[in-house]
Amino acid sequence: MALTWDQISGITEKKFIKKLADNIFDSNPGLQRLKKKGLEKLDGGTSIMVPLNYATTSASGWYTGADTLSTADNENITAAEYAWKQIYANISITRLDELKNSGDAQKIALVKSKIQIAEKTLIDSLGTALYNDGTTLNAPVGLRSIVGTANTVGGISQSTNSWWASQVDSSTATFSIAALQTQFNAASVDNEGPSVILATRANYNRYYATLQPQQRFMDSETAKGGFSSLMFNGAPFIADSHCPANHIFLLNENYLHLFVHKDEDMRFEPFQKPINQNVKVAKVFWMGAIGSSNNRLHGKLSALTA
Repeated sequence: MALTWDQISGITEKKFIKKLADNIFDSNPGLQRLKKKGLEKLDGGTSIMVPLNYATTSASGWYTGADTLSTADNENITAAEYAWKQIYANISITRLDELKNSGDAQKIALVKSKIQIAEKTLIDSLGTALYNDGTTLNAPVGLRSIVGTANTVGGISQSTNSWWASQVDSSTATFSIAALQTQFNAASVDNEGPSVILATRANYNRYYATLQPQQRFMDSETAKGGFSSLMFNGAPFIADSHCPANHIFLLNENYLHLFVHKDEDMRFEPFQKPINQNVKVAKVFWMGAIGSSNNRLHGKLSALTA
């Protein structure tokens, strides 16, 4: 007996869709790290509000005996607001292809191949969105915007509020350990420092070339995820194919967040048939956002050409 479309939807959802989110977010190291270190599943809200502490308490100081103590209040808490962003991938199968691909097993293979194409599309789109500079308006705010000095991130101007700006080197053109160390130090405060470094393959190779063979230590956690890495000051240095040209990002993952709506996390919408086409259409939907809660602890070099 030939499979009905309802059965195909069931098989598709059972065998493929449940693994879709993992397949996509484990597809490149930047997304994989963000999913593992900063994933937060939410259940709603008109937007995503992230509380920020941006100043110390002014009513504080040394005193002696019966000195009068200040009880003055001062503003030291605000919030960054991140908008929900949505993405979908379409899965279409024409009746013609269904008839050509006769037999139950072949029909399942056809659906699988369509799912894999949708998966690859989402992988590329979300991997690129991680580094969005703000020009792709319907995509999440990305690292090129977050790790900056003159952008508006979460509704807060980095130009007006220096505490919200990152550590950016946009002038160094030649890679060196000294330049990397300068940015690492700039993004470090006491025991807080970058926990991962994402770079282009070219800059990964430049770092590799500076190391002696006995210095080329690898990060076992990254290796378990299927990616190779080097180490710098205890942080894995990883090549990400979606990282924009000439860039190296030094990120503190304690303050990077991947927000996902729990009811729209690679949700599969079963096959339906339009009234004016001999085709069946299904879709996969995702809704979420990328955010930061302490930009000053992120850094980057953005002009490395050699």
